[in-house]
Amino acid sequence: MKMNLPNRLTVLRLCLVPVLLLVGMLTVIPFYLSCLICAVLFIGTAVTDMLDGKIARKNNLITDFGKFMDPIADKFMVIGAMFVILYKFENLRTLMIITLMIVVFRELAVTSMRLVVSTGQSIVVAANMLGKVKTVSQIVAVSTVFLEPVVQLAARWIGEAITGECLAWRTDIVPLTWASILFCLVMTVWSGMNYILSYWKYLDPQK
Repeated sequence: MKMNLPNRLTVLRLCLVPVLLLVGMLTVIPFYLSCLICAVLFIGTAVTDMLDGKIARKNNLITDFGKFMDPIADKFMVIGAMFVILYKFENLRTLMIITLMIVVFRELAVTSMRLVVSTGQSIVVAANMLGKVKTVSQIVAVSTVFLEPVVQLAARWIGEAITGECLAWRTDIVPLTWASILFCLVMTVWSGMNYILSYWKYLDPQK
């Protein structure tokens, strides 16, 4: 099957998800190196997400295949990365279980609502600004989780090089990670509720 460039980028993004899972869960790769590789892979997939949409709209290359696969690739990308975090970061396990439950429930609810409204009422449920902010907040949160330990390690090395002493470091304190995940949770719930409340009137319980 011949595909245009945006669709190829979408398929590439989908193919990178199992690579991310493999790298993140292989214990033979050192922890910090694994975090760095996962961050690069995840940010790379996020960049392809941005590029394929822009290229498709600019060159009028929007296809039904792209409409179907693009949101699937996005959800697999984020949820797959969160599973890696759940497996890899013991100090974040409880938070990530809650985050994954909320993210998955939100995506299932909004996707189901879109399907019912679009087929039953012939209404296109377009992405709004809250949904876009939600997506960006999830990308930032996942990237921060992977990168903050690497940045902390680099800061410790620099500190030891300057002072000449081995510095004690609390690796369990990750304020940027917590802040980004909590903001992601707020936007995930807010955007989901906004979609559901906006289109609830089209969900007729008698039909």
